[in-house]
Amino acid sequence: MWAFLPLLLLALLRPCAAAGGGFTQWCDSSTDGTIYKYHARTLNGSHTYVELNALQEELKPLGLNILGFPCNQFGKQEPGLKHEILLGLKHVRPGNEFVPNFQLFEKGDVNGKTEQQVFTFLKSSCPPVGDDFGTPNGRLFWEPLRTSDIKWNFEKFLVGPDGKAVMRWHPRINVSTVRTDIRNYLLQLRIQQRILN
Repeated sequence: MWAFLPLLLLALLRPCAAAGGGFTQWCDSSTDGTIYKYHARTLNGSHTYVELNALQEELKPLGLNILGFPCNQFGKQEPGLKHEILLGLKHVRPGNEFVPNFQLFEKGDVNGKTEQQVFTFLKSSCPPVGDDFGTPNGRLFWEPLRTSDIKWNFEKFLVGPDGKAVMRWHPRINVSTVRTDIRNYLLQLRIQQRILN
């Protein structure tokens, strides 16, 4: 039996300015493959904000592992080199000696022709959240734009212990909603495990 370790993939850096409806979606677990066949290089440290650190601290005892993937495709907000990202977090955004408590991967693309394969898999497993990109001119830096694309920084995916995508949240969904959804998923998983045992 697989370990009880759901993963939360947090794609990116800042909240979204505009979006359409359908901000939380259940994913299709019948999509071929799992997240475990994809590889990404980690940075020695992590990159996120205070709410995500709190979420990791609160839910890690229940098996949650947050993974962060910096990207510069949204308003060119992450122009730093890999060794600059962690320093930027510590001293600038959010600053005050901030040190994230979860894994951060190297910066890469999440949309377009050069997107990381893990995001191709996640987006093919989950319906899009929101039906538009707001005003993309001068804000979105990839082609072609697809409805299934990640809309902005901090779009989130929940991946189950089996490597299958479970849920997807729009960037504007606050962490408290994500927390509630994850807790409900973990409860449902435990109930299923008890029934099977």
